[in-house]
This record gives sequence, C-alpha cells and structure tokens, in this order.
Amino acid sequence: MDEVFKALADAGRRRLLDSLNQRNGQSLRELCAELDMARQSVSKHLAVLEAANLVSAVRRGREKLHYLNAEPINAIAERWINRYDRGRVHALTDLKKALEETPMNSTERPEFVYTTYINTTPERLWQALTDPAFTSRYWGVTFDTEWTAGAAMTWHESGLTTSDPEQVVLESEPYRKLSYTWHAFTREHADTHGLSEDFLAAATKERRSKVTFQIEPLGQVLKLTVVHDDFDPGSVVLAAVREGWPALLAGLKTLLETGEAMPEPKPAG
Repeated sequence: MDEVFKALADAGRRRLLDSLNQRNGQSLRELCAELDMARQSVSKHLAVLEAANLVSAVRRGREKLHYLNAEPINAIAERWINRYDRGRVHALTDLKKALEETPMNSTERPEFVYTTYINTTPERLWQALTDPAFTSRYWGVTFDTEWTAGAAMTWHESGLTTSDPEQVVLESEPYRKLSYTWHAFTREHADTHGLSEDFLAAATKERRSKVTFQIEPLGQVLKLTVVHDDFDPGSVVLAAVREGWPALLAGLKTLLETGEAMPEPKPAG
C-alpha cells in the first residue's frame, strides 16, 4: 500500500490516471500527446504506476497499451474505508469510483483489463481457474470442458446449464495462459439473474466476447492479468463484466491465500 500512496502523491501521475480514466487503453505516444509531457517523463511516471499496480500494460502487436487498474484501490477501500469516518477518506472513495466506472468517452477501446497479485503457485492458480471444486467456491460457476484449444464448454451456474457451439476454449497453456469465449445470454440466464428485458435484447445482438487469463511468476507471487475483450462499441455486456470481475477476482485471491471463500460470489456478466 505504501507504493500506492507514493504513486498518488505526484500531480503528474494523477494527471496520467485522469487521462486514462477519460480514455482507457492509451499507448505511450498517445499519453505524451494528450498530456503534453516529454516521453521520458511519461515513461518514468508509468513505471511507478505499474509498480504500484495502478496501471496495467497489455501488448497489442507492436504497441503497449495502458489501462487503469482498480485492484489496489479496492484493497485500500476494504482495509480502511469501513474502519474510519468516510469524510476522511473522501478522495479515496472518489478515486475508487473513477477507476471502476465505465468512461464515457466514445473513443475508449471496448475492453476490460485488471491485474492482481496472488501469493500462490502457477499450478494452484491454474487449478483455481479450471477445477469445479475451486470455481464453484469463489464464482458459483463450474465448467464441463477438456481445457484444450477448440474444446466445447458447458457452463453450470445456479442450477442453470448453458451450452452453445460458440462457447469454446481458445487457448490453453497450463500455468501460463487460458482464454475462452464468454457464455451465451439466454432467457433462462436472464431470469436466473434478474436481468432486464432491455439488457437481454441488447446482449443477444452483440458479438460474443472472450476472456483471457495471463499468469506471470514474479518472485514469491503470481501476477494475474485478466483481459476481457472483443466487445461491440457501447456494449451492455462490457458494462456488466466491469462491475462483476473485481469482486470475483478478489474472491479468487482470498480463496487461494486464506483457504476461505468470500460470501455470495457475484457473476461477471
């Protein structure tokens, strides 16, 4: 947490966060132009923000794109905001809200990126992402699949089974990378989760998104980056998963580090 507070203490770094909140997924070149700052200065600020886990970087071809990451602010909020007078932590709650809200700028890249650090092993994390005994505890979801590229996936959740030919595993590199297409939105799914008619109508018209889990060992911990993308512009599904993923990944981290599941896992869309 010390790194987070130190990173936020600099006005230049706060300007970078503000810029990403307005338009997420910017390259170094775009940030330099947006803020009228020297490339070297922006690079140094980004390095500090990445070290504090306030910014996640994802490569797209030859470019490195930068995204706000709400995980450390969520951790601060859980530790401090409920223990002290909210008036004293107003700035933190505002920042937490800004990091989690969907930016309104129409030029934002339609995807969700979130990074967390977990004190576990690659084998254990892979098991937590694929084994029904784990996924049911922090997610409330289990999968029937062979976990190989091209394999079909059947989702089980709250007594509901969702099967669709387009629900498939895209990439599977044990202990390193896992990617699959998102579930279909059906009438049964909407009824089970209390989704509105407007949401269901919009979601069924959108192209199917995909989620990717990237696992990277860093010393004694693992860096887990979740990228949920391939959304249509203005996607209602993207807005839903943005709300669900932070709580779900907090539950995953808690389960692996303490052995205890967080109560009432919330679906990510």
